[in-house]
Amino acid sequence: MGLLLLGCTSPDGGGGSAQTGGSIVIGAGGEPENLNPILGYAPDGASKVFDGLVARDAKLQLVPALAERLPTASADGLVWTATLRAGTTFSDGTPLSAQDVVFTFRSVLDPGTNSTIASRLDALADVTAPDDRTVEFRLKYPYAPFAQQLALGVVPRKAFDGVDVNSAPFNSAPVGTGPYTVAEWRKGDRMVLRANESYWGGAPAVKTVTVVFVADDNARATRMAAGEFDGTVLPPKLAGAYRDRDGYRVVRNPSADYRGLGIPSELPLTSDPRVRLAINLGIDRQAMIDTVLAGAGKPAATPISPYLADWYDQGAVFRHDPDGAARLLDEAGWLLGSDGKRSRDGQAARLPVLYPAPDVLRKELALATASDIARLGIDAPVEATTFEVMLQRRSEAASVWGGGDPYDPDTAAYSLLHSRYAGQEGYVNMSLYRNATVDAALDTGRRSLDPAVRKQAYTDFQKAYTADPGWAFLVFLDHTYVLRDRWNGQEEQVEPHDHGLVHAVWWNLERWTPKP
Repeated sequence: MGLLLLGCTSPDGGGGSAQTGGSIVIGAGGEPENLNPILGYAPDGASKVFDGLVARDAKLQLVPALAERLPTASADGLVWTATLRAGTTFSDGTPLSAQDVVFTFRSVLDPGTNSTIASRLDALADVTAPDDRTVEFRLKYPYAPFAQQLALGVVPRKAFDGVDVNSAPFNSAPVGTGPYTVAEWRKGDRMVLRANESYWGGAPAVKTVTVVFVADDNARATRMAAGEFDGTVLPPKLAGAYRDRDGYRVVRNPSADYRGLGIPSELPLTSDPRVRLAINLGIDRQAMIDTVLAGAGKPAATPISPYLADWYDQGAVFRHDPDGAARLLDEAGWLLGSDGKRSRDGQAARLPVLYPAPDVLRKELALATASDIARLGIDAPVEATTFEVMLQRRSEAASVWGGGDPYDPDTAAYSLLHSRYAGQEGYVNMSLYRNATVDAALDTGRRSLDPAVRKQAYTDFQKAYTADPGWAFLVFLDHTYVLRDRWNGQEEQVEPHDHGLVHAVWWNLERWTPKP
């Protein structure tokens, strides 16, 4: 009942501020596990509570944030230097120091820290502070996109004195330099943010942000219709009900966010590259876009998005070719029986397809994918489950995963497909994929400073990968949102996979202003 009242009164009990645009209630599809950047919260910036040394503008260009200018690299690419903006403080008034930056990045690298983003800083050897405003990052090898990693939020070192980073109270009640502070977090329910009136970038005009966590797509749609939310993310078909509704806007943002079927490379059926290729040829991606996404998306073949225009290979595609798929399955020895099902040496061709239960869009994609796979003669039962179970069963079942970013092909593909991550814990190489040619191309792309060499490396990667796929990447989504039409200042930005409170249509919420 308390949640039902959120759309009717201002979250702080003042009444009426939502009507003037001074506060906003957002229905979010996901809830963060914690609010500590060290542990992996908002690694690409736009966190609302923290700032990185750099941020991104509407065109995804890096701009200075806590750094007074963009960090610079030495000629050999092994040392990056940043100078902090003078006079910046955390929201509790503590001055920002270079030692805070050092602590943040060293903590991510610390093996004793349960950070989900340590792999992103594989190139970083150490970080030091020659003085209070200067930070030096020393790399193990040249890494051209290193500046992209400096969007990670900076935390105050003193908050962790004598405290384990993994279990610190800070993780739920943080202090940052960002445009908002955390006033309240009721886990499983909502989070309330207040404007940081002393924010170095200027106090936000939207003073209170209440984020209500509702994982189920249908439930968010129902509660949006009931007037509980000022804005929410919805699958395209559910958002379509608002297209001609007065007082509302439907926003469709481009993204590098893929949905794909991670195919287990160690399952007897799919250990054969010909079978994985056949599955890719058997899937009708355009039909999914037309029906499941109501046109709001693009076909995917690799994790390299078309929005990574400098790197995307237009020839790296999978055409819909069921006959070619059937020939490959025959070559691999998986033959059709009189019942229309394939088998080899008495073993049935079977590939369970898993998806996270609350996600309506992934359910529809799972059903469509399984239907196409079944047409090839492979039994593909669909099962609703959890992300934890999907990880546990990654060697025996296919799962509908999501990911991707529009920043650099290294961050989009390296930990997802490089063999060094096969078998490691967490959301890395979930399909246990191994391909030496792919590894070599990704390593070259990661370590070279020459744009032409990097370009060729990622072209080589995409060609090698589409010849021996470890996934069936399905679609790149357009993210769709419904908003009450009460604010000015929204700017379109190509979005990454993460689009809950961070990124999303409200990526620059601190610059929104109420409409008169």
